[in-house]
Amino acid sequence: MLLEMEQITKKYGDFTANRDIRFNLREGEIHALVGENGAGKTTLMRMLYGMEQPTSGTIKVSGREVSFATPSQAMASGIGMVHQHFMLFPSFTVAENIVIGREPAKAGAFDRKKAAAQVNELGRQYGMPVDPWKKVSECPLGMQQRVEILKVLHQGADIIILDEPSAVLTPLEVKELLANMKSLAKLGKTFVLITHKLQEVMDVADRITVLRDGQVTGTLEAKDTHVEELSRLMVGRELVRMDKQPSVPAEAVLQVEGVNLSGAKDRSALKDIHMEVRKGEVVGIAGISGNGQSELIQVIAGLRKAESGRVVLSGQDTTNWPVRRIREHGLAHIPEDRYMWGAAKDASVRENGLMGHHHRLQSRGIIKAKAARTMVESWIKQFSIKTGSAETKAQFLSGGNLQKLIAAREFAQDTPFLIAAEPTRGVDIGAMETIHAELLRKRSEGAGILLISSELSEILQLSDRIIVMYEGEIAGELRAEEATEEQISLLMAGGKERI
Repeated sequence: MLLEMEQITKKYGDFTANRDIRFNLREGEIHALVGENGAGKTTLMRMLYGMEQPTSGTIKVSGREVSFATPSQAMASGIGMVHQHFMLFPSFTVAENIVIGREPAKAGAFDRKKAAAQVNELGRQYGMPVDPWKKVSECPLGMQQRVEILKVLHQGADIIILDEPSAVLTPLEVKELLANMKSLAKLGKTFVLITHKLQEVMDVADRITVLRDGQVTGTLEAKDTHVEELSRLMVGRELVRMDKQPSVPAEAVLQVEGVNLSGAKDRSALKDIHMEVRKGEVVGIAGISGNGQSELIQVIAGLRKAESGRVVLSGQDTTNWPVRRIREHGLAHIPEDRYMWGAAKDASVRENGLMGHHHRLQSRGIIKAKAARTMVESWIKQFSIKTGSAETKAQFLSGGNLQKLIAAREFAQDTPFLIAAEPTRGVDIGAMETIHAELLRKRSEGAGILLISSELSEILQLSDRIIVMYEGEIAGELRAEEATEEQISLLMAGGKERI
């Protein structure tokens, strides 16, 4: 075996994140590590990469027992990690990011030409070409991830840990990523793939290890298993197949009329947007990241001011109203960036859950503590939010568990309109099932829902109508039952179509 982790246990006080884990790697394989949020996947890999140390257990690389106190020690043994949130310097070039820490020098100064030549050769060697002179800030997310992978290859990694690598990628970028992984594995590189996306696992993995509640529930050969078995091992039960009834839309709850917004570098972020969402329907917005979806949400929610046009919510012109006034008028919002817009990290789980609900949980200006605690604890149970207690600070929740809390809070708002932006980003398959069911429940109760997702399968599964955005414009509108991934992908790339 190239790598063996034996009886790894990690404790944080009384909480056990990993218990007696056995995990191994064969040279040149792609080994997927799957499990629900809080199952212990990232903790296990952080120990392998030297970011944490196990409470007990041993790690062996090529038969030699090792102990890593820092990531640099792990890297010296050929282990690299690409984190879910990229660790690149946006103002640096691609080459500068890749060679950082191992910069070529000439006469005692950084040799940029040699760095660019090294990066070109690295890209050629591994079939992952990049422009070494381009600023990272100008690269799409798929290219930034390629830069991260080339960076760990430049550092000499033979074992590459990828933590949720497809979370922010378009479908085409995901296909490219999986193809690159397969090519690198044929060259002898070994991958650990941490992901929630089971179909990706089936497409690319050789073996799969499933964690639940910090323990291994199974290690399987990918060719001998299927998505349903993996789901059962992850959540400990059979998942319920979603039953989506035909929609019965009523009057429009949201109307966007001729909205325009300027973007960076004299470009338009939104160009003459016309659309509506009716009560009792889900309208999905698809598009490659950076094509106006974020700006559209922000204008509707009051986070940015439209330069022209208007937004009408429940019959009232709410254009450029303050956020609080729009929410009080009937908007619930699961934001795409949970850390920037959705939560206060230094506040407790209970306090974050109260946001937007405090007005109905207070008496004479004082929050009713018991009612507030009961409400939040019911969400913790319903959405399987893994937290020490309702008083735990939000910063100690995993990203997926924080997403569950925000989704639960917004679903509980009794509003006629809901924006759900990337509602299942980073959540496990059990929570995804719950969130999808809640979206359809709101729809059946007559709410209008605007769904923004980078997951085409999610858009197709939940939407009644699909709007595709490209360069700040509406490139096409499709009825969900008639739409295909190929049609949507074509529109996302700049084609024009309306059905």
